[in-house]
Parts: sequence; structure tokens; C-alpha cells
Amino acid sequence: MNILFCSVGRRCELLKDFRRTMGEDIKIVVTDNSEVAPAMAFADRAYQVPLINDPSYIPMILDICKKEKIQAVTTLIDPEIMLLAEHRKEFEALGVTVLAPYEETAKLCFNKYEMYQFLTKHQINTVKTYGTYGEFYSAYEAGEISLPVFVKPRTGSGSVGARKIESIELLEQVTGADESLIIQELMTGKDLDADVYVDTISHKPVAMFSKRKLSTTIGGANKTISFKDDALFSFIKEILSVMQFNGPLDMDFFYQDGKYYLSEINPRFGGAYLHAYGAGVDFVKLIAENVKGVENQEIIGNYEEDIVMMMYDSVVIRKKSEIDASMIRL
Repeated sequence: MNILFCSVGRRCELLKDFRRTMGEDIKIVVTDNSEVAPAMAFADRAYQVPLINDPSYIPMILDICKKEKIQAVTTLIDPEIMLLAEHRKEFEALGVTVLAPYEETAKLCFNKYEMYQFLTKHQINTVKTYGTYGEFYSAYEAGEISLPVFVKPRTGSGSVGARKIESIELLEQVTGADESLIIQELMTGKDLDADVYVDTISHKPVAMFSKRKLSTTIGGANKTISFKDDALFSFIKEILSVMQFNGPLDMDFFYQDGKYYLSEINPRFGGAYLHAYGAGVDFVKLIAENVKGVENQEIIGNYEEDIVMMMYDSVVIRKKSEIDASMIRL
């Protein structure tokens, strides 16, 4: 399997997992805007490319796919998911499987308020969300929502800008100064997430790994513990039945008052997918089978409970001359 990871950044351990599963039967090609993106050190070929909003970006990625005989492509940053979805036909014309959702679903995942509207229309439990201060205040006056609340950008990732707001005065000030913020009900239940693989042939979820967050930092959970619940697995299937995904995704949930509530979906490898892989839920094998044209059978819940992940930092040390020698600049 020849696979391209775009915007690879710091995702070193993910690349190691792909190598661990596939051994010599994989060529890992990566791109990044930075010549010192650490994950480049774990690839077979590394390309330095422009920012994703550069007009030359997609033509360059397509050229890399041709040159490296790429069979599957994915990205590890949220803003690029829409870009891959928009150009799906161009990649597929080259025989490249795009591990990203279809365009309408990609739009929903990137805009949290539009996702909320979509989910409520389809009667799927989700976190109560308001697009403007005025909309929130009307509900507040009617007794439909109370303080404190949670605000975060309607687009973006990594929990940047997300915070709790205690008073109506501060909420008005904060949202007035930044109209990109949405206002959400403050959830106080268990904070959970699930790694899910949607088969690229059947377009059905075939693997799920759920975990409870023990500790989080900016960017996501860094300590988690696995659990299984058929009610959650059924809820995930209900959600995915009304959207079009393709490949790996990371889903965030709350469990409150005996019900699961969907918070958001990041349709890419989540930062804590490493937990799923370490517990034996191997998306790499599933991707490899799909690339070969083989539909995967369902393996939902095929892992142990109470497996703990404890994430830590590491480093890559290289001479500048070694980086320069290994980098292909476009």
C-alpha cells in the first residue's frame, strides 16, 4: 500500500503504527508546510509544500500522487478535510482512495453550528447550541437554558478558543467581540469519544473503539480508558446513517442523565487513535483491505475494556543537513 498523509505535523506514532502493521508492504509518503515537521522523519518520502490555501497546493498533491503511485490519501488537520472532499473526483481519477467524508458531510463537520442544526433536524441527541448571543438570550429569558455556558469557535479544531462563561455580562462582551463564537449548553456528564472506521466500499461503520477521557489538554485527550456499550454503538450507527463518511473518524460524546449526546465529529484519525490501535483495533488493516478492493467485515466491540492509554511527548533529533537531504521541496 502506498499512502499519502497530508499535513503530517507531529503525528509520528501514527506513522509508526502503520509501519508496525504493514512492515515492508507499505510506502509512507508525507507532506507538510514546515521542513521541521517531526513526523517527516518516519516517512519513506517527505515533501515540503505550500500552505493549503495556496492555489498551487492541490495540483502539487495530485502530482505527488502520480509520482509516488499513491493508492490512498488522508489529512491530519481539519481545515484540509474539505479540500480533499471537494477534489475527490480528481483523486479517484488517479485511482486514489480519499479517506475523508463526502463534501456535504465535510461541510457539516467543519461548521459546528450547521452540524447542530442538521442533527436536531434528524432528531439526534446533541449538545444544545446557539449561533448568536441574541438567539441564546431569547432562550435564556424563556428559561430554556441557564448559565454557565460553554463558548467555542464554530469552525476550527484542537479546542482553541473554547472556554466556560459564568455571567450574562461576560457572555455578551465575549460574543460581541467575536461573532465567530457559538454558545453551548455546559455538559457536566462523562466526557467520551470513539474512533470509528467507515468502510470505503460498503460505506458502513465496521470498527468502533470507545474510551472515557481521564485527562485532556489543548488538542484532545491524553489519558483515556476503554469501555464498551452496545447503546453507544447503536447511537453511532444511527448518526452515521444520515451522513456520508469514508475512512477513519473521531467522535466526541457526553453521557448525561442516562443518554448519549454527540458533541462533534472530526472525520480523520484522532490524536488518541493510538489507544485504539494499542488495544488491537487496527484501522491500518482495514484501509489496506479497502485499497485492495476488499470489503471489511464488521468487528465492532472487538477489544477489551479497562485498557488505559497514557500519552507522553518524545523528540526527533536530526542534523540540518540530513533534513535537507531527505526533503523534496515543491
